[in-house]
Amino acid sequence: MDKVKKRSVDRASQYMLKRAEEEHIPTAWDRLEAMQPQCGFGQLGLCCRNCNMGPCRIDPFTEEEQTGVCGASRDTIVARNFIRMIAAGAAAHSDHGRDITHALWLAAQGKADAYGIKDEEKLEALACEYEVKVDGRSKEEIAEELAEKIFADFGRQHGELRMPLRAPEKRIKLWRELGIMPRGVDREIVEAMHRTHIGVDTDYKNVLMHGFRTALSDGWGGSMIATELSDILFKTPRPIPARVNLGTLSPEEVNVVVHGHEPTLSDVVVDAVRDPEIVELAREKGAKGVNLVGMCCTANEILMRHGIPVAGNFLQQELAILTGAVDLMMVDVQCIMPALSSVASSFHTKLVTTSPKNKAPGVTHIEFREEEAYEIAKKIIKMAIENFPNRNGNEIRIPDENQELVAGFTAENIYNFLGGTYRATYRPLNDAIVQGRLRGLAGVVGCNNPKIKHNFGHIEMAKELIKNDVLVVVTGCSAIADAEAGLLTPEAAFKYAGKGLQEVCEAVGIPPILHVGSCVDNSRILIALTNVVNEGGLGEDISDLPVAGAAPEWMSEKAVSIGCYFVASGVFTVLGSPFPILGSKNVTSFLCDEVEDILGAKFAFEADPVKAAHLMIEHMDRKRKALKLKPLMYQ
Repeated sequence: MDKVKKRSVDRASQYMLKRAEEEHIPTAWDRLEAMQPQCGFGQLGLCCRNCNMGPCRIDPFTEEEQTGVCGASRDTIVARNFIRMIAAGAAAHSDHGRDITHALWLAAQGKADAYGIKDEEKLEALACEYEVKVDGRSKEEIAEELAEKIFADFGRQHGELRMPLRAPEKRIKLWRELGIMPRGVDREIVEAMHRTHIGVDTDYKNVLMHGFRTALSDGWGGSMIATELSDILFKTPRPIPARVNLGTLSPEEVNVVVHGHEPTLSDVVVDAVRDPEIVELAREKGAKGVNLVGMCCTANEILMRHGIPVAGNFLQQELAILTGAVDLMMVDVQCIMPALSSVASSFHTKLVTTSPKNKAPGVTHIEFREEEAYEIAKKIIKMAIENFPNRNGNEIRIPDENQELVAGFTAENIYNFLGGTYRATYRPLNDAIVQGRLRGLAGVVGCNNPKIKHNFGHIEMAKELIKNDVLVVVTGCSAIADAEAGLLTPEAAFKYAGKGLQEVCEAVGIPPILHVGSCVDNSRILIALTNVVNEGGLGEDISDLPVAGAAPEWMSEKAVSIGCYFVASGVFTVLGSPFPILGSKNVTSFLCDEVEDILGAKFAFEADPVKAAHLMIEHMDRKRKALKLKPLMYQ
């Protein structure tokens, strides 16, 4: 057990890791161990394979100036590699946004019966932002024109993206002055790839500043589009109770796990599992019903809107199959481990891919089409039911862990929580910061990484922050980690939070850590911070606020883009492990020091989550001092 305890702090995960060891089934941790030593050049960002004269690599231990075959310096190579990561991350989240836009467009035309307009108020508000006429028109007419205008934002050739105009005026002015106001989403991603081609941009600062522009096209573009249109199509979340961890799997029901990131099919599956035909078929096969659970960010999407249980986060996807109780796992895109097919082959579990962007050798593929969403959902669920009798009862080992949580907080419903139905306002939040009940606000987001003990970084950082009267908002795998530790309930405030935060939580009835969605929903944090600025009393820009961000267990290119759009928006951001940039002192100095004078924020790297939390706390204290706020009430 010592080995598995070093790999995860979560007891359910430890239980399943022990089983994996007994069954000789490798997991991500074993594959990481087998990969050692990992490439030191890659970790430092010092290898370049952007043309066929290479691969080139720079010696990290010499002070001698070395270059690649083309003459690219270490600064150029590191900066180019870094913004290629930003471009890939921005592409992933923005393509998600494009797919949601497509679903809205089809629904508006009546070509996708499984979808409808579930939040007309948000539809009309967004339509007004995009200068779409609302009066005298049906919601379908409004939605179709809105979708067309949003499609145009992806390939825009002239002007600026519409969503960034939501930012504080001072921030918009800064972006324009720096020449990093995003234009078209696809344009910034394409330009990032062009700039990093051999023979193009070699000024590392120029390269990096375009990286920030590309990231902004994600956070204030593709990701924000995905969030807003998902709310319109599937309904805007409201606080909702649910349960989390591998103990949500059922020994007596058909277990269907939906895993990935896009809600277009998983949201329909929620309805399909309740179809009387499906319920009856499950009973015929000897099951008590169909138990739908989520994994990773697809889990967060259907959790926030429907209260569907969450089986786990990124590093628990293999562990769910190891229970022997998963009859079918349906996956779409992003954060899907190719190893799932190997783990599933050791059990009866069927693995089904649904996106044309994600097929796997030897895995059943049922391609999703919005026009046939409900029929496809039922077909996949029927496969799970037909597979239920193939279970080996002796193989089923489901952990007991099954915690309560509350999710469903958004930038919009915070108005009502704080100010009530008839006086919706952020004033109480701003006053709590001004008066010293709250030290500030923190966003803790991002993935899991087997290099860091599973969930440890997220949980310990969150505990340290709330202990010091910092209200924390979380998304993605970080949100699931905190939920598994019992931190997403109102009662957690009285066990873990400082006295000032306790008072706020008790008065409002909220947890000390607010679950605000999937990883694309980091855009909700940007809107909430803008609302705080607009409420007044805490400066004129996001960079003036006593706020900070963190990704203690990050691993994906999406996390690189997210970190960059938060810094570009003025949020000091701490990462649990460094970007692959340390091979260039100049690039590292620029991102972790100099850029603060340009954007009002910078990066820091700190592996210890408690020490990282205190970097954030110290930053908040400096901002409070600059704003001349009252001392904290309870110190």
